[in-house]
Amino acid sequence: MNKTELMNILPHRDAMLLVDEAELRDGVAYGKIHIRGDEWFLRGHFPDHPIVPGVILCEMMAQSACVCLMDETSYGVTWHDGILPFFSGLDKVKFRNPVVPGDTLETECSITRVMKPFYFAKGVGRVNGKVAVEATFSFVLTEQNGGTENGK
Repeated sequence: MNKTELMNILPHRDAMLLVDEAELRDGVAYGKIHIRGDEWFLRGHFPDHPIVPGVILCEMMAQSACVCLMDETSYGVTWHDGILPFFSGLDKVKFRNPVVPGDTLETECSITRVMKPFYFAKGVGRVNGKVAVEATFSFVLTEQNGGTENGK
């Protein structure tokens, strides 16, 4: 899927939609993010030596992981306007190598456990096959009106 197709499942827009393309294969979401060098988060991090901030790398993996939820038969999620995925935790985050302009970060994420409305995932981001970031994380699906995905 391209960015336009990703907007059908992710509520992020403009500068915060951080995944350029993604696909779901055998329950695993694979995403690609091309770091051009003109991204807003690189302007101050760091002006003479731009590096993608770790928190942004984590957000890129989380957005990629949401692609896993497209498989409604596995996770029972019916995507519609108003569902928002919120980070609820990050754990075991490791930054192994910097991601810089010109790099393409390739993410590989999967759901490891579901306790609705909470979803637990693991992810890894690589540049040219070398691990740049890895983490386990969780998120909750909520309705825009404040309820959870199952209405409670």
